[in-house]
Amino acid sequence: MKLHGTPFARAWQSAVGLTLGAAIAGGWLGLHAYAMFVFELTWSNWPFALALAAVQCWLSVGVFIVCHDAMHGSLMPGRPRCNATIGAVLLALYAGFGWKQLRDAHFAHHKLAGRAGDPDFDEHHPDDFMRWYATFFRRYFGWRSILYVHTVVGIYWLVIGVPMAQIVLLYGLPALASSLQLFYFGTFRPHRHRAGEDAASFADRHNTRSDEFGTLLSLATCFHFGYHLEHHRRPDVPWWALPAARRAGAAQVLAEKVPA
Repeated sequence: MKLHGTPFARAWQSAVGLTLGAAIAGGWLGLHAYAMFVFELTWSNWPFALALAAVQCWLSVGVFIVCHDAMHGSLMPGRPRCNATIGAVLLALYAGFGWKQLRDAHFAHHKLAGRAGDPDFDEHHPDDFMRWYATFFRRYFGWRSILYVHTVVGIYWLVIGVPMAQIVLLYGLPALASSLQLFYFGTFRPHRHRAGEDAASFADRHNTRSDEFGTLLSLATCFHFGYHLEHHRRPDVPWWALPAARRAGAAQVLAEKVPA
């Protein structure tokens, strides 16, 4: 399974990745603009507002997955500057994250997956969702993100006049929920130690496993990031091609894997 072995294949992968990425990021930004500057929250439209928040949460997950592809160079193969630019802009908009910091941390995760030194892993609580998430949140949500979020909220509330309840429901809640969704389906489930298990229970040095979800459920939960073993073995495969990598079988994926 060689997605970008030829110039045509690289161009095709870039075209698909950019088209899907633009749809996800465009939908995310458009829905955010509608929720903040057009929609008016009332007691009668709370159910619709909750539906908006749920869709925005899912799109937020998608934006981060697009950034993740950019980190691995699979968004636009052979175009590192384009990957870096797109990833940096989207990560900054997502939560004020720094591109280099997150990219370096993610590469460290691939190198030390599920072991001490892995920034995504909590070796002290490998089976405890809440403690692990708290560790994960502290490591990634630093002063830059705090300043960014407070600035955005301050402008929306004090300058533009968006009601705080609307900001919390349609900006804060989707952002926080997306971090929980990404963590649960993209980190905790794949790398956790189940009862009676340790690192020796995993298939290989990647210390991860894949969900058994079908394609649609996999897309809905975390844009196929639950196919995590396939991703670790083939980090050059973009998110939208992970179902095909899974169907190709573990033996083929192993035979053609590339370094993280």
